[in-house]
Amino acid sequence: MMTKWAGQLDKDSVLMEYPRPQLRRNSYINLNGLWNYAMVRGKGIPDKPDGEILVPFSPECALSGVMRRVTPEDTLWYMRSFILPEGFNIGRVLLHFGAVDQIATVYLNGIELCTHTGGYTPFCIDITRELREENQLIVKVKDLTDTSHHTRGKQKTRKGGIWYTPQSGIWQTVWMESVPEEYISGLRITPLYDEEAVEITVFSQADRPCTARVGMVVAQGNTNIPMRMSLQGFTPWTPEEPYLYDFSVLMGEDRVESYFGMRKFEIKEDEAGIKRLFLNNKPYFHNGVLDQGYWPDGLYTPASDEAMTADISAMKELGFNMLRKHIKIEPLRWYYHCDRLGMLVWQDMVNGGGKYDSLTVVAPLFTGAKIKDDRYSRFSRADEDGREQFKKELDEMITHLYNCVSIAVWVPFNEGWGQFDAAEIAERVKAMDPTRLIDHASGWHDQGAGDIYSRHVYFRPYRFKADDKGRAAALTECGGYSLRLEGNGEAAKEFGYKKLKSREELMAAYRKLYEQEIIPAIPKGLSAVVYTQLSDVEGETNGIFTYDRDILKVDADAVREINSRLNYAPQGESES
Repeated sequence: MMTKWAGQLDKDSVLMEYPRPQLRRNSYINLNGLWNYAMVRGKGIPDKPDGEILVPFSPECALSGVMRRVTPEDTLWYMRSFILPEGFNIGRVLLHFGAVDQIATVYLNGIELCTHTGGYTPFCIDITRELREENQLIVKVKDLTDTSHHTRGKQKTRKGGIWYTPQSGIWQTVWMESVPEEYISGLRITPLYDEEAVEITVFSQADRPCTARVGMVVAQGNTNIPMRMSLQGFTPWTPEEPYLYDFSVLMGEDRVESYFGMRKFEIKEDEAGIKRLFLNNKPYFHNGVLDQGYWPDGLYTPASDEAMTADISAMKELGFNMLRKHIKIEPLRWYYHCDRLGMLVWQDMVNGGGKYDSLTVVAPLFTGAKIKDDRYSRFSRADEDGREQFKKELDEMITHLYNCVSIAVWVPFNEGWGQFDAAEIAERVKAMDPTRLIDHASGWHDQGAGDIYSRHVYFRPYRFKADDKGRAAALTECGGYSLRLEGNGEAAKEFGYKKLKSREELMAAYRKLYEQEIIPAIPKGLSAVVYTQLSDVEGETNGIFTYDRDILKVDADAVREINSRLNYAPQGESES
């Protein structure tokens, strides 16, 4: 099955947009396109390529041109050559990989440069010393999927239900840039809403003076030390008015461009003394949908930037103001589109661990059972190396996405999938990022930590329960109503939490859920809701859209009208 954007795909111009919107330079070479590939059983080195693969699409998906499965016993090899344009190298040349699933070893001109573990976070290599006039780049990939403790998300070697086709290899943009010998390696941008200022830290291996400029406002300081810039009378960022400030940073010969938004996330009591989610010192209801980020033609990778944007725009046009990015870390451009279009994001960490115990990860949906998550074997987390790797990748995710304006909530664990020490993990996240909220254990196995009392309710009516630990209450998954439309889905067995026969039945069930269960709970303290889900995914047919995004299953006007009633803002709420 192909989306309408696949028909517009040009193999010579694949996802060419600059991949890092908050740290932009003029220097840019995109390495997406046709590479050679080979697939070898075991650890052997291929004698010759098996053919061509369209990067950054995984070999398992149609857009790659390969449609071959990489098993845990296979080794996937990528090969391509390149010549740098004359004058491109101004000091150092950096090679970037957006994401490679799961374990990638990179070679340039026969020299092994690095091995990166983790299929969802980016990595960068300084390739200056190894460069030649003509260069041979090789990437070796191993993907153990769910046969080890590594992060794997919704991928499963035997897909079905809520578990999807496994994919492997390069699935985000590969690119190069050239920088001076001393260069800016990163930025940390923290809006100080109540202080009418923004704090910017410019990271570099060099200890150098640097200057940040927002319009006519200038701040000067040194690298690796936070500097503050006054923004009196600033324009706030909200989903309704997603105002962004452009700025630049100069350090020696290096110059980068970036942006930020002024917003503040917190938990506070409203006028009635009820704990709620607040945005910019006002109560703000987070009305969202679960977003898996899967595509029938590209799996993790959309065919184009337009396809990526279309999902966000479609949900915004229906009146939703939040997407829960479910068990996946998207390319940075996805978050940029949420920032500029005005869409809050709840960001899940990607799950890992061993083979899951159904009594731990499924039964609580029906029983409400809660288990202490230091029982590592029950949560498929007996492997200490796996727990440490999860922490490492969690840290990488938070650092990687810290500057994204739209991210309001971090979600370290979901439904007990590889969960462990969630209260300690919540403290770890809060120490790294005190500016956002934490849903430490979405669904069940609540350890009493974080900022949000998080429940998933599917097979029974939702009844509001206040939290006895002072957290805001949220219905973080619900609905999941299935309507299968022939010709716009897979032939797989239909999966959903309630099967319906027509669009009219689906709309009636949706209306009943919101009007009889969700809307009445808002005055009592419900602060967020997440409907399952944005689109069908393979055999899971509970999407608002079909998997190919061709058909909207619900009535758009009716959904917009319902969503207009979910906003909760008490009259006379103060600004501070």
